[in-house]
Amino acid sequence: MTHPVPPTGTTPLARREARLAWGLLAPTLISVALVVVLPLLAIFWISFKPIALADLRPPAPVVRESLRGSDDNMRIEYRVRNSSQDKLVTGVTLTDNIPDLVTVTGDLPEVCSLNGQTLFCDVGDIEGGYNERLRIPIAAADKDAAEEVVEGSEPSVTGSGDNILTNTTFTFENFARIFDGDEFWEVLWVTLFYTVVGTIGALVVGLFAAMLLNKSFRGQGILRGLYLFPYVAPVIAVAFSWLILFDPFSGSANALLVQMGVAPSAINFFGERPLALIMVTVFEIWRYFPLSFLFILARMQSIDTDMYEAADMDGASPFQKFWYLSLPQLLGILSVLFLLRFIWTFNKFDDIFLLTGGNAGTRTLTVNVYEQAFAISNIGAGAAVAVVIFCCLLLFSVFFFKFMSQEEGL
Repeated sequence: MTHPVPPTGTTPLARREARLAWGLLAPTLISVALVVVLPLLAIFWISFKPIALADLRPPAPVVRESLRGSDDNMRIEYRVRNSSQDKLVTGVTLTDNIPDLVTVTGDLPEVCSLNGQTLFCDVGDIEGGYNERLRIPIAAADKDAAEEVVEGSEPSVTGSGDNILTNTTFTFENFARIFDGDEFWEVLWVTLFYTVVGTIGALVVGLFAAMLLNKSFRGQGILRGLYLFPYVAPVIAVAFSWLILFDPFSGSANALLVQMGVAPSAINFFGERPLALIMVTVFEIWRYFPLSFLFILARMQSIDTDMYEAADMDGASPFQKFWYLSLPQLLGILSVLFLLRFIWTFNKFDDIFLLTGGNAGTRTLTVNVYEQAFAISNIGAGAAVAVVIFCCLLLFSVFFFKFMSQEEGL
C-alpha cells in the first residue's frame, strides 16, 4: 500500500523553511517600505491637500520672554504670536516661574494671575497673525542678574491648531488646477518628445558606437574610455560647457557658423523655440548614450561568432548579418535599456534645469513639479504633478511588460 505524497510546501520542514525565508527577508521588506512606500504614500496624501510652503510648519503659539525697561519702569514682556497667518490656534495658555530675584510690583494683564512665584496666563483662542505683548511690571535690585535669569528661562506654552498636513480634509483642487487649460498638455507633449526621442536616440547612438568598437584594434581601450566621458563627467560641468560652447555672444559654435556662412547671425540655441527643446534632447542623447553602449557592447561580445562565419560563407552582406543575426540577439538588452532609459529620462530634472531652467518651451513635468512646489510655494500642486508622473510611468510599465510578454509568448 502506497501513501500519497503531500504537495510541495505543505510538509512541516517546508513550512519551517518558508518561515525562515520570510524572517530573513523581513529587514529588507521593511527597509523598502520605509524608503520607497512611505514617501510615495506621503506624496499621494499631500496631492489631495491645498498645502503651501507656509503650511509645512503647523500652527502653534510662539512665546518669547525678555526683560525690558529700567528702574521704576522695569517689566517682563511675553511676546505671544501665532505661527500661522490664517489658522486659528485654540486653548493658548502660558505658565512661567517668576525668579526670586524680581518682585511683581503692579497690576497684571487681565488674562494673567500670580500664585506665589508662578505666573499663569489664559490667552484663549488666537487668530492667524496674532501678535501681542503681555507686560508684567517688576522690580529688581540687580538688573543684569535678573535679565540673565529671565531670558535664560523658557515659559511653558500650550495650544493647538488644525494641521492641514494631518487632518482628514481632502480636495481635488490641485488636480483641477493642473488639468485646467492647455498648459498641462503642452508640458506633457514636451515631456513625451524629450523622453521618447532622447531614449531612442541614446539607444541608436549607443548601438552604432558598440558596432564600431566591437573589433580588436590598437587604442581600443583608450577610445572606449573616451566614449564613457559624457556619462561619468559631472552634469553641472558638462551642462555649463554646452552653455559656453553655444553661447550666442561668445560661443565658439556660433562664431564658426557665422564665419562659414551657415548662419547670418548668432543663434540663441537655448533661448528660442523649438530649437531649445531640440538642443536639450540632443544633450540627453549625447550624455547618456555611453550607458547603452556599454550594455550593448557586452552583449555583442557574447554572441557566438560561428553563425557570422557561416553567413560570410553564404555571401550575406553586413546589413543582412546585422538585421538577421545581431539584432535578434540584441532585442532583449535593447528592450531592458529602453524601459530603464524611458523611466529615467521621464524623471529627468537637472539637465533641463541647468541648460534652460524650463524656459523656451522646455518645461517638462519634473520641472513643473519644482515650479509648482517652490517657485509659487504650492506644495500640494507639486505633489499632484508628481502623482501624474507616477501614473504615467505606471501605465507605460504595464503596457511595456504586457507587450513584451506577448512578444515572448509568455
